[in-house]
Amino acid sequence: MHSLNEEKLKTELLTVNMGPQHPATHGVLRVEIKTDGEIVAQAIPHLGYLHRCMEKHSENLDYRGVIPFCDRMDYLASMSMELGYVLAVEKMLGTEVPRRAQYIRTLVCELQRIASHLMFFGTYAIDLGAFSPFLYAFQDREIILRIFEELSGVRLLYNYIWIGGVWNDINDDQLKRIKEFCITMSESLKKYHSLVGENKIFIERTRSIGVITKDLAFEYGATGPLLRGAGVKWDLRKDRTYSIYNEFDFDIPVGSGEKGTLGDCWDRYYVRMQEMHESIKIIQQCLDGIEEGAIIGKVPKNIKLPKGEIYQRTECPRGELGYHLISDGNKKPYRLKVKSSCFTHVSMLPDIAPGLMIADLVASIGSVDIVLGEVDR
Repeated sequence: MHSLNEEKLKTELLTVNMGPQHPATHGVLRVEIKTDGEIVAQAIPHLGYLHRCMEKHSENLDYRGVIPFCDRMDYLASMSMELGYVLAVEKMLGTEVPRRAQYIRTLVCELQRIASHLMFFGTYAIDLGAFSPFLYAFQDREIILRIFEELSGVRLLYNYIWIGGVWNDINDDQLKRIKEFCITMSESLKKYHSLVGENKIFIERTRSIGVITKDLAFEYGATGPLLRGAGVKWDLRKDRTYSIYNEFDFDIPVGSGEKGTLGDCWDRYYVRMQEMHESIKIIQQCLDGIEEGAIIGKVPKNIKLPKGEIYQRTECPRGELGYHLISDGNKKPYRLKVKSSCFTHVSMLPDIAPGLMIADLVASIGSVDIVLGEVDR
């Protein structure tokens, strides 16, 4: 009789497909979920719905022509995508970048970090059932996008950071508006954290959920807010500094397990909110120190890099982005390989998901903050 009851209690795993059109997958990602009731037993991410062939295209373009394709990887952080590639080319070319251009690059990349994290903040709140934060986030993000539109002519895919400098200068009115934005944004971030981060329901949905331990982060090579959320104080802008970041004073926020378990969804949320405060500090220092002068250095009309290769990595909003550029001495890259933090982070889902409820898996995917254009380069 006992064995018969056990037989009746045995259940089969149900396979559920989340995506590739599901809003909670934050792009065209399909997650094949095997569930035991409401509990996730296994999650298998399926990629390849957004192949851009960016790396192969780059072999058929001159070095300047690659920049717009970089924009289209992480389309929510295009300035950051451009900077890493341009730095790689400049190092191989031996180009000196004027000081004013260095300041403008840092300024726009930190504004881009804020815009990207605001998108995370707004969409993550929607994932967990709150709509108002999304509207607040877009209202603030719009100010940044308007400045970017004035600088580059477009709102999303900029082609602004060029080899040797930047395409267009920034004027005093724009600098003044950025300064005002920093003041209001600092206060807004405090309100947003009170509204969302300290909200009882939000805390219950995120604490001790989707925990990424230090060991798991190291095992997969996680970077950016995921690694810092696990309590590891590592940021390329400080630890492997590039451009002029070594001239600025800013902190590296890390997770503490304050609301639940170190490395949980709440920690990753909190790290990104604090990073926006640090970006504001960097922007304010840029505004104080920006110099008059040229915005682009001496760059040959037809760029030919010497034979060789370089690996350049930068700290983007979602983690480290690496460009492995190989030159055979011609006008086009022989090979360009991009190492994406988003691809690495998606790979972690099979380890994060087991034991979670389906609703908690949604919270976990949102806290990883991926853009599929970068995953499916």
